[in-house]
Amino acid sequence: MATKILLVEDDASQSALLSIDLKRRGYEVTSAKSVADAKHKLAGDGFELILSDLRLGDGDGLEVLAHARREQPDAEVIVLTGHGSIAAAVAAMKAGAFDFLTKPVESEQLGMVLHKALEHRNLLGEVKRLREEVKGKYSFEGIVYASPEMHKALELVKKVAATEATVLIQGESGTGKELIARAIHENSPRRSGAFVAINCGALPEGLLESELFGHVKGSFTGADRNKRGLFEEASGGTLFLDEISETTQALQVKLLRALQEGEVRRVGDNHPIKVSGRLVTATNKDMAKLVKEGKFREDLYYRLKVFPIVIPPLRDRVEDILPLCEHFLRKAKKKMGGTAVRLAPEAARAAQLYSWPGNVRELEHAVERALIMASGPTILAEDLPPEVQAAAGEAAPAGHAASGNGGDSLEDLEKRHILAVYESAGRNAAAAAKKLGIGRNTLWRKLKAFGVSEKPEK
Repeated sequence: MATKILLVEDDASQSALLSIDLKRRGYEVTSAKSVADAKHKLAGDGFELILSDLRLGDGDGLEVLAHARREQPDAEVIVLTGHGSIAAAVAAMKAGAFDFLTKPVESEQLGMVLHKALEHRNLLGEVKRLREEVKGKYSFEGIVYASPEMHKALELVKKVAATEATVLIQGESGTGKELIARAIHENSPRRSGAFVAINCGALPEGLLESELFGHVKGSFTGADRNKRGLFEEASGGTLFLDEISETTQALQVKLLRALQEGEVRRVGDNHPIKVSGRLVTATNKDMAKLVKEGKFREDLYYRLKVFPIVIPPLRDRVEDILPLCEHFLRKAKKKMGGTAVRLAPEAARAAQLYSWPGNVRELEHAVERALIMASGPTILAEDLPPEVQAAAGEAAPAGHAASGNGGDSLEDLEKRHILAVYESAGRNAAAAAKKLGIGRNTLWRKLKAFGVSEKPEK
């Protein structure tokens, strides 16, 4: 589809020449001969580019520019001006114009400026799309859950995200601590700043110190230039230190100083650098126990746990397993293809009976494997990893009906799952049906069968 341009020019001969040039380049041109005409056409059609003269019979191009900024903020505006109106062109640039051209306009220069303007518009559109994608992925609505345990944890996340408080996220490996940290950042006043993450257990002390605080040229072998540390990179944003419990006592002293003073010193330099990033940390260890054992500084611990959040393991929130399976299946299909679109009842039951020691991360990998193994539209129990299959076998001795969680039937598991999702959605039928992947009427019929008498909210 051709790029749409609004050409605003009150000189008929100039308008005709420019229109011919633009159409020759493949643009779809709409002409306007006045400010009023331009406003009318901006209200009725969408344009990627706007080319407007600054001097018009009923006003000037600045009015067109201001109106375009309100009505079509994604359009790029280029202004045309005479040699004696450079000051006005500069004013237009300050008001948001992409560029200006002096009359008479050279065809080659016009083509180059329009190409750059269109590239800039497309780039901004892509940045906006990616930001919306990140916002959706790390919004609270983007976190998949149905259990009351995760509901309580996310209520805490929502409350602390809007503040500047230091957060300590505790939970087993694979529970999604970094996902929660990113959600805190994306829903905070610092969302426009950088989110910088590092695993403190992945690097030796010397290298970790350099990564966190930076270094100056010549401070150690191989330091051939000055380097900004992550505390500096995260200024104005959020610094996420995963596995904070793995830091050494010596490094803990420097972390404490950075938090207390709001400044860091690069390795090999005594000059303090002010930093203002928000700190979010995470650990899979019992921090209080480490403090008692003398393995973690008590003063730093209390600095970090201003607002602690505990993410429960997957085995303690069985209601989340099937929604997560559905989510990971959709995600894996986008990445890998495959034919499977659902889990067979026995596969769903096996997933709910397994303890998932690797938590959500292990579940995601298991779904990816099952998608590869599946030979049809349905993932069978035999497509799941052997340890998941074994858990289901152990829970259902020969001669007994398949059941789980203390003898619950598959129907009981479905009932618990649907009611948990319904409650976590605030008894909102549309939201619950969307999470469950079923129609609202289907949900209502099931709720009636479960004994829910009142009509759910729409």
